[in-house]
Formats: sequence, C-alpha cells, structure tokens
Amino acid sequence: MGYFIPVEPGVRVFVQDLLPTGNRTILFIHGWPLSHLQFEYQYDVLPSYGVRCIGMDWRGFGNSDKPYLGYSLDRLADDIRVVIDTMQLRNITLAGHSAGGALIVRYMARHQGHGVSKLVMIDAQSPGSVPGSAANAFISQTLSDRPALLVGLANQFFFRHITEPFANWFFQVGLRASGWATAAVMVTLRDQNVQNDLGAIRVPTLIAHGIHDQVVPFANAEETHRLIEGSVLVPFQYSGHVPFLDERERFNQVLLQFIG
Repeated sequence: MGYFIPVEPGVRVFVQDLLPTGNRTILFIHGWPLSHLQFEYQYDVLPSYGVRCIGMDWRGFGNSDKPYLGYSLDRLADDIRVVIDTMQLRNITLAGHSAGGALIVRYMARHQGHGVSKLVMIDAQSPGSVPGSAANAFISQTLSDRPALLVGLANQFFFRHITEPFANWFFQVGLRASGWATAAVMVTLRDQNVQNDLGAIRVPTLIAHGIHDQVVPFANAEETHRLIEGSVLVPFQYSGHVPFLDERERFNQVLLQFIG
C-alpha cells in the first residue's frame, strides 16, 4: 500500500506500507541520493517473517513532493515525526542508511525517541560531517551532470560486483530525486552533523557497517559505537556502503535477530 502524508502545507511525503498487520514494525529511512526503493531486498523477505516494513521517501526524493526548501536535518527529522504520528506508530524499529542514519539520530535527539524502541544505523553518516572537499565535489557534479554522479556512486557504494542491469536499477532509483534536493542535502551533510545528538540515544542500537565502505569509513562506525552506550557493532566483511545489498541475506538475518 502506498500513499502520501502531508508534512507541512503544500508538501507531502510518500510512504510504502507492507504488511500493515505485522507484529513487528520497521520504518526504513533511505540514504542520499536514493529513495525507499533501495531496501527492495528487505521488503522482498522480511514481511514473510511477520515484519511490517514501511519505506518513506524524504521530501525531494523518490515519489515525495519536491519543494525547493526544507532540507535541514531538523526539518527532515520533523517529517519523520509527522509520519510516525499520522500512522500512529509505536514501539517501532527505526532504520536509517548513510545520511538517513544521521537523520534518525537527529530524530532521536530532537523528538526524544518518540515511538521508537530500537534503532538500526546502517553505514550511517556519523558522528562527523561529510568532509568539505568531498561534499563540494558531490554538489558541483549534482548541479552539472547528475546522471554521471549517479553512475560514479554505484562504483563507490558496492563492494561486490554488480551486473549492468543492477547498476541501471540503482541509477534509476537515484534519478527520481530532484537536483536541487540532492544538492541541498549534501550542503546539510557538509555543514551539520549529529555528534552532539548521539548521547540522547537510550534505546537498543544496532550499528551495521561494511568494512570496505569508501563513503563512510568503518572507523566512523567504531567511533559511533563508542559514543552510543550499549550499542552493538556488526561488521560486514564483504560489503561496501550498502551491506543490505552487498550481503543482503546476512543483513536480513542480522536485522531479524536484532528486532527479536
């Protein structure tokens, strides 16, 4: 079931809800510059275990409305709060990848973990910002040749070899975003970070991270693990930035074990 939720006047975000009757719920927050479709290989499997899977597109990405403004971490975290309240979600697992990992950390701090009982950080952009030189290069390429950016990201994100059709699928998922949102979020990731928010996390937290990640180094996961009391760090030995794709079967099993 897919539908739109108004998050502020004139702005709706798209939500895909699989198995609304499931006895456990995961709200997936995608990474930059993709959409909820990046978790296709979780949606394919987890509902068969009774897990309700909800995928949300950030504003500016996927099927959501694409306003020109509103891409700070605070505003994006507020959008998550509206979705959780509108859908009346309680005791959920909130899972975020890459920039989505930073976003769920900001949500936990800004909204005191409202509705969330467990957290999953997947190759999360934490604790620091995206280095200025790298961020500026991403922004420049977004605004000059975004298709080429997406092709290059496929080369950076994966550790395992992917077929040409799979690379094209990845490309098409990223292409659904707007250029202005793609650039604006990268400005946010360059200029803001969630280091001071990590201490606000008081729920069981799984940190899943590919050891070959070229985008967010594994050392970042180790530092995040140190800063979140009681967190569990699971390295993925054959993954880059997307263990939910590189090692999808193992990732799904780790996730199922964590949510109980």
